[in-house]
Amino acid sequence: MIPIPRADTGALGTRGRLGLGVAIAVLVVVPLVPGFVEHGTPLGLVRMPAESLVALLVLALTPWRALRWIVAALFGAFVVAAIALAAIDSGYRAAVGARFVLIDWPQLGDAYGVLVDSIGELAASAVVVAIVVVLVGTGATLAWAAMTTDAALRRRPRRGRTALATVTAAWIVAALVAVPVGGAGQVAAAASADSIGSAAARTEATLRAQADLARRISDDDFADVPSSRLLTALRGKDVLLVFVESYGKAALHGTPVSRGAVEVLREGESALADDGYEMRSAWLTSPTFGGVSWLAHATLQSGLWVDTQADYAEVLRSDRLTLSRAFRQAGWRTVGVVPSNIRAWNEGREFYGFDALYDTRNLGYRGPKFGYARVPDQYTLKRFADRELAGEHPPVMAEIDLVSSHSPWAPLPSLVEWGELERDAIFDRQIGASRNAAEVWESPATVRRFYADSIEYSLGSLFSFFEHVDDPDLVVIVLGDHQPNAIVSGEDADHDVPVHVIAKDPAVLEAIAAWGWDAGLHPDATAPVWRMDEFRDRFFDAFSAAGPR
Repeated sequence: MIPIPRADTGALGTRGRLGLGVAIAVLVVVPLVPGFVEHGTPLGLVRMPAESLVALLVLALTPWRALRWIVAALFGAFVVAAIALAAIDSGYRAAVGARFVLIDWPQLGDAYGVLVDSIGELAASAVVVAIVVVLVGTGATLAWAAMTTDAALRRRPRRGRTALATVTAAWIVAALVAVPVGGAGQVAAAASADSIGSAAARTEATLRAQADLARRISDDDFADVPSSRLLTALRGKDVLLVFVESYGKAALHGTPVSRGAVEVLREGESALADDGYEMRSAWLTSPTFGGVSWLAHATLQSGLWVDTQADYAEVLRSDRLTLSRAFRQAGWRTVGVVPSNIRAWNEGREFYGFDALYDTRNLGYRGPKFGYARVPDQYTLKRFADRELAGEHPPVMAEIDLVSSHSPWAPLPSLVEWGELERDAIFDRQIGASRNAAEVWESPATVRRFYADSIEYSLGSLFSFFEHVDDPDLVVIVLGDHQPNAIVSGEDADHDVPVHVIAKDPAVLEAIAAWGWDAGLHPDATAPVWRMDEFRDRFFDAFSAAGPR
C-alpha cells in the first residue's frame, strides 16, 4: 500500500505524487459506481462525487488522526454498501423484474441456491468469497484514498482549505441549479446516497402497503361458507393444480423460442381430444417475473395479490382459505408435490392444508440432479400417479410443481418410455449427454434455446402422464408461475402466463363457459387476461353451490 504522508512532511516525491493522484481518482470515480450500476449507462457517472467531498470536509474538521481513520472507514463502508445495494437491485431487476427492498434480504439465500444448482457449490462459494474480497478491498481503498488526500491538504493548509472550499462551493451551486441529465438524475446528486435512499424508500413503501394486508386477508367472502356448499360440482373428481416453472407468454407468443412449445401443445391437444378430453385456455397475470415462484403459488391459492416476500410471510401466518384447504374441508385427500424441497415444509400442512407432502426426500428418485431440478418432471408425475391415482382411491386434490423448466435450464433430461422411469440409471446417461449450465450461459441464444427445450420437456412430461393415466374423473388446471427472465422474454415483457383447464366430463367445461376462455391449449393473444389473485374466487363461484355473492 502507498504510505500516507503525514501533514508535517515536506514536498511530495514522485511516489507520493503518484499515490495522491491515485487517491484522488479513487475518490472521484468509485462513489459514482452505484449510479452507473443503477442506470446501466455512462450517464450514471454524470455526477459529482459528493460523498467524497463530505468525507474530506469532515476529515478536515477532525483533529485526531485515530478518529480520522474511523471517519475514513465509515466513508468506505457507506460507499461499499451503496455499491452492493445497487448491484443487488440491478440483478434483482434482471432476474425477477422487480426492485429489491431491504426486507426481502432472505431471498438472497434462494439466489445463492440457484447459483449452486447452476455452477456447483464449490464454484458458487468461490464467487461469493470473491465478491466479499472485492467489496472489503474497495472499502479499504476508499478509506486509504480519503486519508491520503486529507494528508496532502493538511501539508499546505491554506491552499488545501482554498481548494476544498472552492470545489465544495461548486458542488453546492450545481446542487441548486442542476437539472436531470438523460434520466441519470441530477448532476450534483450523491450516487451512493441515492442508491441507499432509494432502497430505503422502496422498503418504506412496502411496509406501508403491508399495513393494509391484514384487512385484505380478513376480507374474504368465502371464509364462512360451509364446506358442504363449496366445490359441489367437482365432487368425486381428482383435481390437479399443476404449476409449470417459467411457463410464460414468451413460450407461446412473439419470441423465437415459442415455435417448439406451440408444436408440442398442438400435438398434445390432438392426443387429448382423441382420448375424449376438452380444453379451455386463457392468461393470468402473475405477481412475479423471472423467479420467486412461491409468490405466484400463494397468490393463486389464497386469492390475494402476494408480490413481496414480506407479504408472503404474513399471508402464510394467517388462516386465509386456500384452494387446497377448501378441498380438504370438503372431503378430498390433499397432496402437495414439491420435488425440489429438501427439508420439512410446515406451511404446506398448516397454511395450504395438504394431508401429504412429496419432495426430494420421499419421491424415491436416486438419479442425478438436472440443474435446479432435483427430480425430472416425468418421474415426478409417474411417482404421483402410482402412489395417488392407481386403483381405488378417495378423490384427490393435488398441487404439483414441475421444475425441470427452472433456470438455468441446463443440463436437461429427455422423455423416456413411461415404464423406463423406474430405472434411475437411465438418467445417468442423460446427464452426461446434455450441456451444462456454464456452457449454455456463454451465449444468450443458447440460453433461449435451452429454455425452449425445457418447456417442451415439461409439457411433454405432462402429456405422457395423460397418456398413461386412465382416469375419467380427472380435472387438471395447468398454468405457468411466471415469465422467464428478461434474457428470454425481453426487457418489456408483461407478467402474463398461460392457464389451461383440461377435463373429460363436459359438465366441467360447461361450469366455466361464462369465463369466455379459448378452446384448446393455445390461447390467442387476445384471450381473456385475469390477475392471478382473481382465480380462486372465480373458481369457487363456478364449481360451488349458491355462493356468497
